[in-house]
Amino acid sequence: MGTFLISSINIALPAIEKSFRLNAIELSWVVTSFLLSTAIFLLPVGRWGDLSGIRKLFKIGVVIFSLSSLICGLAGSGFWLIIFRFIQGIGAAFTSTTGPAILVSSFLPKYRGRVLGMSVAAVYLGLAFGPFVGGFLTQYLGWRSIFLISAVLGMLTATIAFIFLGKDQTVDNINKKIHLKGTLFYIIGLICLVYGSANIPAAWAWIGMTVGALFLVLFWFVETRSSAPVIDTKLFSQNRLFAYSNIAALINYSATFAIVFLLSLFLQKVKGLNPRDAGLVLVAQPIIMAVFSPLAGRLSDKIQARYLTTAGMAMCSIGLVAFYFVGETTPISFIVTNLIWLGLGFALFSSPNMNTIMGSVPKTAYGQASGTAATMRVLGQIVSMTIVSLFFAALFGHTAMKYVDNDIFVKAIHWAFASFATISFVGIYFSYKRGKLQKESVLN
Repeated sequence: MGTFLISSINIALPAIEKSFRLNAIELSWVVTSFLLSTAIFLLPVGRWGDLSGIRKLFKIGVVIFSLSSLICGLAGSGFWLIIFRFIQGIGAAFTSTTGPAILVSSFLPKYRGRVLGMSVAAVYLGLAFGPFVGGFLTQYLGWRSIFLISAVLGMLTATIAFIFLGKDQTVDNINKKIHLKGTLFYIIGLICLVYGSANIPAAWAWIGMTVGALFLVLFWFVETRSSAPVIDTKLFSQNRLFAYSNIAALINYSATFAIVFLLSLFLQKVKGLNPRDAGLVLVAQPIIMAVFSPLAGRLSDKIQARYLTTAGMAMCSIGLVAFYFVGETTPISFIVTNLIWLGLGFALFSSPNMNTIMGSVPKTAYGQASGTAATMRVLGQIVSMTIVSLFFAALFGHTAMKYVDNDIFVKAIHWAFASFATISFVGIYFSYKRGKLQKESVLN
């Protein structure tokens, strides 16, 4: 539901704008506030889960998410909707960090790939089905229905979690301290980066992003020297398998997250489809991911994941190159076929990559590893949308989308997909060069 809301709210933004009479910057924060709070809390929650219990934090997260979804649906102004969305992002951070860690700790290593495959399939289904389902709900029930239905499903999930999930096992001989000094730099850095990226191309936005990057470097410096860090930097500096797998995930999300956003606009503006029909076209991708992600995860339990992830990254790269050539005369069948191709590439990459990340760390670091992987996802989403914003700003600035000439809009799409393809090709290197996963030592 967290990833579903990220993509579905994009479709509902015009309706929200009309309800609350928000300007462009205020409207962007309906999305940005959610991403920001999620990014801020992912790493600290992952570390906290390793120390205090991942099941407990998952339950807390579901409750926060459900209640905040309800109050988002009842918000009386744009300001309060933005605040409630920030709180909702906190709940999403709790669940997305602890969820994979719970799965890995609950199954034998030989089943890890297949259960993570199901989890990854759910993440992608949420991201990809959002525009279609969100458009349907907004058109027939209003934008508030997206939040209210999310609240009902969240409450159902909370009930199941409290009844069946059980309690955490007590972990002995572990330093249960956590130093939050570095976290302050992390929070300031992310706020500057996200706020800056949301306001490109203003000059001060670039300054803010630069300051944010400097604070993140400072965060890393502090964490490296901390006796009780929020994130163990040695996982990156001394564990190439973990480091390269996370870098590959960051690159993959950076190169692919904006696909649905761009194609949704393309299908409606250039091809003339309504939101419902455009959503139906985009469903081709999640169907393939839902089918093949668990299968790819299971396959990664038997063969080295880097072969699967490299093949998946290469397929994504080829698919992105193909989308560079879309135009007004491009048949819908070509778009559907390429989405199917990309969906298969996503499936081959995501599940085995997550399997590698979780399998490359000891059991006591599952929460931290899961939080790091989720952070790569959110940061990749931010990078992907920032690239799109850059080309939109360069080619048609503040012009309303409906007034932009189709040729100029298609040119922006071409530059965006060219950039995404280049990034994705770089990801092939990290995907293959990560090394081999020693499966017999998974639960050390």
